[in-house]
Amino acid sequence: MFPEYRDLISRLKNEDAHFARLFEEHNALDHEIIRLESDPVTAGLDKIDALKSQKLRLKDQMYDILRAADKK
Repeated sequence: MFPEYRDLISRLKNEDAHFARLFEEHNALDHEIIRLESDPVTAGLDKIDALKSQKLRLKDQMYDILRAADKK
């Protein structure tokens, strides 16, 4: 995710608690989505779509923070 901001992401994870929380929440959602998709019983659940939407919102928020921090 955002390879062009790799160094900035590392820095913000250490310096910005809000960004670090968003990053961790995004990763947790990613793992949960993968887990649900790999289980044939839960693979078709609407919950997966809701989690993907939530993950995308977090990604958008992180991107906004990255762009703002990159301009400084």
